[in-house]
Amino acid sequence: MTITEIKKVGKGLRYSVYVDEHFEGTFEAEILAKYKLKTGQEVTRNEFEKIKIANGDYVCFDRALGCLEKGMKTEKMVFDYLKQKAYPEECIARAINKLKDYGYINDTVFAETFIKTYCASKGRKKLKYDLLAKGVASEVIEDKLAECVSEEEQLASCKKLADKYLKNKTLDAKTKQKLYNHLASKGFDFGVISKTLGGLNDWD
Repeated sequence: MTITEIKKVGKGLRYSVYVDEHFEGTFEAEILAKYKLKTGQEVTRNEFEKIKIANGDYVCFDRALGCLEKGMKTEKMVFDYLKQKAYPEECIARAINKLKDYGYINDTVFAETFIKTYCASKGRKKLKYDLLAKGVASEVIEDKLAECVSEEEQLASCKKLADKYLKNKTLDAKTKQKLYNHLASKGFDFGVISKTLGGLNDWD
């Protein structure tokens, strides 16, 4: 096998590589430099396949870093993002393992940050539901909820949301039911909601 052409793609650092006059893929400049690829070079199929895998790993990891630059992500969120971009699962797995080793992905830290950010506006149930949807393990969520959110804090958050909801409203039976449903939709459990409603003025 002979590399017959290496052609730059656009203004970036990517190149189209042709072997025996056939297009074999787009490669990053760093990969070309690492393997010292050049026009006229002889390569075996096995060697070239290893280079393609290395290129795939490089591109996948770089794309994952770009995703994480926009904000913290769980392992599942990064996996889903890369899968949507059609990267091979083996490349995704290697990229994620490397990111975890470097500390860029840590579901426990993500869960703690998420809970601290949203506990003032969401109940424990909603926090857990949202974190499960993002791929955080149930036991991690339970540990962090117990560590970061007290019942007193939940009561304070629930009361604040109730006061906001009731602003400029008449506290009649219909409004009470709607308020209950509103607080339940925010993920507060029955006990917290009952204590909150029981402390409202004129609550029967």
